[in-house]
Amino acid sequence: MNPPEECSRCPARGTCPEYLAMSSGTVRYAPSGLGSALEGNLGEESWDTDSQPQPDEGHLPPLEAVSVSWKSVDSCKGCRESPGDQVEASAEEETPGEEGPAAAQARLDVSRLRSSSMEIREKGSEFLKEELHKAQKELKLKDEECERLSKVREQLERELEELTASLFEEAHKMVREANMKQAASEKQLKEARGKVDTTLFAEFQAWRESPALDKNSPFLERVYREDVGPCLDFTTQELSALVRAAVEDNTLTIEPVAPQTPPTVKVAAVEYGSTNTCALSGLARACRHRIRLGDSESHYYISPSSRARITAVCNFFTYIRYIQQGLVRQDAEPMFWEITRLRKEMSLAKLGFFPQEA
Repeated sequence: MNPPEECSRCPARGTCPEYLAMSSGTVRYAPSGLGSALEGNLGEESWDTDSQPQPDEGHLPPLEAVSVSWKSVDSCKGCRESPGDQVEASAEEETPGEEGPAAAQARLDVSRLRSSSMEIREKGSEFLKEELHKAQKELKLKDEECERLSKVREQLERELEELTASLFEEAHKMVREANMKQAASEKQLKEARGKVDTTLFAEFQAWRESPALDKNSPFLERVYREDVGPCLDFTTQELSALVRAAVEDNTLTIEPVAPQTPPTVKVAAVEYGSTNTCALSGLARACRHRIRLGDSESHYYISPSSRARITAVCNFFTYIRYIQQGLVRQDAEPMFWEITRLRKEMSLAKLGFFPQEA
């Protein structure tokens, strides 16, 4: 066995498990030839690690190491392997109930893994709580938006119902008014039928059977004599005849006069009279219209009164042309009353009554 000084030089002196076992008397040596009683006595004696062991006088029995369990430490490995310490290899093994470095490391890894798992679960739980809070918040916003849209829809439905009811009422009102007007017109027609000049109506019916613009028919001959001739009889006789012929041929043109003619523009057509004198009546009137006869380039300024008389005659000829062409599809009485209304307009225009816009 190496002297104590060799072990005392161990770098782990004071902390080495072998050194602490020797110091506390845990390691015992007993001769192999002694009995069990001596082994018990020797077991009670402690071995001082600072001094050499003293064998019994006169005896040098071989020593055998008593197996002692301790944890092997690499720092004291050289001391255990010294020739003086013939310790059995079983000292390096672990006793039951004690853990080695690998088990401790495994337990540490398991502890760390459990800690990491708990941390991950906690973080996952916090993340799920945050996501749940966000989802609840978004759901609340969507519910509020749905409620707002529902209120808007209800308001629009109420407004639509009110508008529908208003239109329905207005339509009924218009229908009632139209029915009342129709009834009044029918009543007036019935009353007028008794006042119709049978002679004039008979002449119109005869003309309607074969409508033509021939003056020889009794109907048109009467209208020419009583309405058309007097309405187109102006002071300027020659121009009046030309106007009547253009009206009958539907070649007369009436157009408004521009407020002012630019001085740089040259008027190609020959103009008779001026904007202050009517070419038909010869009276000093503000002429806002002028007429052109057929394809002639000559223009004649006319007063509002002359324009109203010419327009009334043109309206009459336009209507009878429609009848002649078959464009008016009515009974004889409505046609006759419309012709009577047009003859009335010619009579009023002949007397000087005309709309202000003329």
